[in-house]
Amino acid sequence: AVPSEVLAAEAVSCLNRAMATLRGIWEDIGIPEEQRLERTDVVKEHIKSLLNMMIAEEESLKERLLKSIDLCQKELKTLCEELQLDPVEAEEESTILQREKNLRTRVEVMLKQKRERKQELKTLQEQDRDLCDILCTTPFSIDSNVVPSLEDLDRYRRHVASLTAEKEQRREEFVSSKRQIILLMEELDHTPDTSFERDVVCEDEEAFCLSQDNIAALHNLQQQLEARRSLNEALCAELRSRIAALWERLQVPAEERESFAVH
Repeated sequence: AVPSEVLAAEAVSCLNRAMATLRGIWEDIGIPEEQRLERTDVVKEHIKSLLNMMIAEEESLKERLLKSIDLCQKELKTLCEELQLDPVEAEEESTILQREKNLRTRVEVMLKQKRERKQELKTLQEQDRDLCDILCTTPFSIDSNVVPSLEDLDRYRRHVASLTAEKEQRREEFVSSKRQIILLMEELDHTPDTSFERDVVCEDEEAFCLSQDNIAALHNLQQQLEARRSLNEALCAELRSRIAALWERLQVPAEERESFAVH
């Protein structure tokens, strides 16, 4: 016999011994049979009330477990749909207690997955917004009101990584062009006279909008300054050539030519 059945038999035996002891006491006292019946009935009612209370508590526990199983199954179904996972198969062979524990554990695991996916989506959206502000591009299209699938998150991660690489490439282009533009302006003795030129030269590098239009305008400004420098160099070369010719015609001494050449 299983231990619980042995204990149950011992409880019945304990009850029988207690009733026999009570009957012996009543005989010793000399209580009449009619009063013994009444007292026996009181004992029976006490025991019956106690057992009924214990049964009600255990029935309540069973009902709570069954209700929890039902709620967990409904929540699991909803979570599987939200997370786009295959439905969870029911465990019919296990006990009520084991089924309730297993289902509750699965719900906790899926709720954690849901929280992690939503948090990653929020983080990616924040990074995406920052990158879009810098690059002047359109944010990634994704529904924030539903739990993203693993595939959606993977696509989003690759999109953000691509934007980050694009930002770094444009930042390098900007820094390189800015350095050349500043050198050209110093060489040409040119003061920034447009809002764009001032943004390029004077603004904080992190604040500069790295849009395709701005990068194109940056290259265009650099090319204009380089063209102006080339034009000036050609003009200087022509003037030097004319001066050299005039020196020859005027037979200017070498010492005077050298003192002028430093300028």
